[in-house]
Amino acid sequence: MSDLEDSAHTRATVLHLIFLSMFLGMQIWYTFFSSFVLSSCLNRHMYGYVQSELLPFYLHTGSVCSFANFTIFAVLHPHIQADDRETFQIFIFFVCVMIAAVNSHYFGAMTAETMADMHRIERFCSVDKSILLSTSMEAYDKLCESHSEYRKLGYQLWWYHWLSSFCNLCCIICNGFSVFYMTQNLHILGL
Repeated sequence: MSDLEDSAHTRATVLHLIFLSMFLGMQIWYTFFSSFVLSSCLNRHMYGYVQSELLPFYLHTGSVCSFANFTIFAVLHPHIQADDRETFQIFIFFVCVMIAAVNSHYFGAMTAETMADMHRIERFCSVDKSILLSTSMEAYDKLCESHSEYRKLGYQLWWYHWLSSFCNLCCIICNGFSVFYMTQNLHILGL
């Protein structure tokens, strides 16, 4: 490789590492830290509102990062020249792109939409006026008992949130595997 090609390859590799580490770091932070911090500091209604604002941004950013990772890796390792490990890595990135896209455009959107519907019912029934977590739980339980549509939306929210979390966990595993692959091959990358 000429110096110009080597320099471009190194810049693309560094860009790939930035996208990969940004996506994995964002996933770890959003999944394991911010949810616990927010849920312990906010009442259920405000927590849902904050999550409904953060979730779409997080999921769309994750889709962009996973697509960038796939594209950069595929350009740096053309399928024709790739060995079995690189081909498997391209497959892992492709799976991550598909899962992130489904999560972003379907499960995440349905979760946010269901949360918004629940918030409308909460405002209508004046449950969103509760401030303390302990009193708000009682109000939510009463609302579930008395309002069948709210109970149905609560079940839908749980289901979509679970599916979205599962997709997120799959992407974390894919990105963890990708980071492992990258660390095993840093000497090949020239870094």
